[in-house]
Amino acid sequence: MKKHLKIIACYFRLNLASSLEYRSSFLTQAFGMALSNSTFIFFWWIAFKQIGGTIAGYSFQDELFIWAVTSSAFGLAYVLFANVSNITRLIVSGELDTFLLQPCNVLVSVLCARTSLSAYGDLAYGFILMAIVFGVNLSAWLWFFAGVVIGCFLFAAITLTAHSLSFYWGDATTLGQLATEFAINFSIYPDKIYGPAVRALMFSLIPIGLAVHIPLRLFRDFSPWIAAAALGGVLLYCVFAGWFFLRSLRRYESGNVIVTRL
Repeated sequence: MKKHLKIIACYFRLNLASSLEYRSSFLTQAFGMALSNSTFIFFWWIAFKQIGGTIAGYSFQDELFIWAVTSSAFGLAYVLFANVSNITRLIVSGELDTFLLQPCNVLVSVLCARTSLSAYGDLAYGFILMAIVFGVNLSAWLWFFAGVVIGCFLFAAITLTAHSLSFYWGDATTLGQLATEFAINFSIYPDKIYGPAVRALMFSLIPIGLAVHIPLRLFRDFSPWIAAAALGGVLLYCVFAGWFFLRSLRRYESGNVIVTRL
């Protein structure tokens, strides 16, 4: 574990240095994403003002909390593991060979090989929103941080699982994109607006609800049993995603493509 964390930290430093080489582009994309996200505050403010009170048991403050968690969790996932959305292309093109030749863990190397400039805007937006809405409420910040860390790994695990199907089905790019979009949509709306079947989906097959809606519930009314069950579910899903990728890797056929990575 310590070795893997060092590899992730090393990739992060290299990716950040590469991003800062073109600072104007980096700042423009990050600021643009944060600005785009901020427009949704106005949308929800109008919605709650027109309806009044709550929406499916969520207050306006609750909605902003799950928005902050979702934004920063997604941002952190794509700051650290942006290459997860590129896995299908690596499999189909045969470029995965490059990572198989490296001495470090294949999965860690694949996930961390690329970062997203706009993801820094997503990451920062959640923190800014929390500071504006909750100020120095330590309890809110505690569950926010828990949701961001858990959500980061869940977003990566959900996308990884979907793209790993490319080992069996060929090009699963569309499926990977849909899995990511479903995870985002399940995160930013009150969970009770969905029917029982969809809610079961968002806490099992695409369990992003464990990282967003459960922290909100624990912030409102803490339960050690719910917290332990949620953490266990997250660990189980992330371990499964990693195992599924490595197990499916046995089906990979080399493309004999010579690729140089600097």
